[in-house]
Order: sequence, then C-alpha cells, then structure tokens
Amino acid sequence: MTIFQAVILGIVQGLGEFLPISSSAHLVLIPWLFGWNYMGITFDVALHMGTLLAVVLYFWKDWISLFKGALSRKPSNEKRLFWYLVIATIPGALIGFALEDKAATVFRSPLLIGIMLILLGLILYWADNRRQLRTLETMTLMEALLIGLSQALAIIPGVSRAGSTMTAARLLSLKREDAARFSFLMSTPIILGAGILSLRHLQPSDINLSFVIGICTAFIVGLLSISFLLRYLKTSNFKVFVGYRFIIGITVIIIYFLR
Repeated sequence: MTIFQAVILGIVQGLGEFLPISSSAHLVLIPWLFGWNYMGITFDVALHMGTLLAVVLYFWKDWISLFKGALSRKPSNEKRLFWYLVIATIPGALIGFALEDKAATVFRSPLLIGIMLILLGLILYWADNRRQLRTLETMTLMEALLIGLSQALAIIPGVSRAGSTMTAARLLSLKREDAARFSFLMSTPIILGAGILSLRHLQPSDINLSFVIGICTAFIVGLLSISFLLRYLKTSNFKVFVGYRFIIGITVIIIYFLR
C-alpha cells in the first residue's frame, strides 16, 4: 500500500463513516474500481479507529455528561440517554459478531453494494419527508432499540451505519440534527468493539508509515465531517446524499455488468 492509497482510503473513511453514504462500501469500491489490492479487513477497521478518535474528541463533553448522569442516582436526560445508547448498541454488536466472516467475503460483492446504495437511498428519501416533530428528550426505550436494530443492517456494505440509523430516527420523526447526533454517539461503542475484535489479528509488520497516515487522515476528515453534517442539517435535508447514493449505485451496477 502506497502513501497515496492510504490517504485516499483515509479520506473515504472519514467522509463515509459519518455521512450517510457508507464508508464500508467505498472501502470496497475504490480498490475494485482502480485495481488496487484489497488492503485487508484489519486496515479497514484501523481506519475506523481513526474515525472513532474523531467522534470521541468531538463529543467528549457529551460523553462526560452522559457518564456523570449514568452514575448519578437522580433521574436525568443524560442518564436516560446513556442507557438508551447502551441498549441500542447491543443488536448491532451481536449481529456484527455473528456475521463477521460474511462481512469479509459474501457481502463484498460490488453488485450487492450498488443495489444497497440505491435501496437505502430510497428509504432515506421517504423517511426524510416526514415532519420533524421530536427531539432526543422524547425518545422512548423501544425507539432506541429499533434504531439499534437498524444499525445491524450496516454489516452489509452499501447500507451505511450512519444512513440506516439516521433513516430509522427520521422514520420516528426525530429532527434531522438529533437523528445525526444520536447516530454519532451510538457509533462510539460499536466502532470501539469492532476495532478491538479485529485488531486482534494485527501483526507488528502491518504497522508502517502508510498505515499510520491512513488512520490520521481518517481522524482529521472524520472530525470535519461531523462538524459539517451537524451544521448542514440545521437548515437542509438528506436529499443531496440520496442523490449521491443513486449516482454511485447505478454507476457501480453498470461497471459491474460491463466488466
């Protein structure tokens, strides 16, 4: 892997992890389109660790408040949200662990990825047309669990963890910005868990300059992506991401059959 490839894949991860366009799909498609050797699932997860650092740094104040709320005996929004995040994480973690092998093999078909990019785009478009009536303070335990279940679908590249969770939140009529915030907070434990499991395969020989640069790039771009999306959704909708998913999905399907 060259430094150029590491930078490109780091940018792809930093953008795709937090925007509803599927980072895992792009990490498969970029090497496929340009004829690069697949860097391996360990490098993919290492890039995810870069974006994990980004989300932890961006929301560190939120996490401190959530932990304080969880440890307090008094009921509070922070206490409730903390345990909702814990419960919402469980389905994705269990299904991701059970289907880990398929994620690295069966689900990597460019045709499947192209179809899922379009399909989730359609659902996101439909969900985003719902009225914005509610904030995180009104979320129920069952709704948090449903959003967590939607996160499990992201084991298939092209679905998008951010896309599936934001779509589910919008179907429940949460405001766009709150849907994104809950999705970002929920990404912290799931990325951390996946990273710990996959990095057990990491060998000292895997760590080189390109490896480190890829992680640093994912961290910087991820930080910028979070900041951008939260500001963007205050005044805009998800249609630009839906359009992007359609264009990329159709392009991938055409190239797949032409090849």
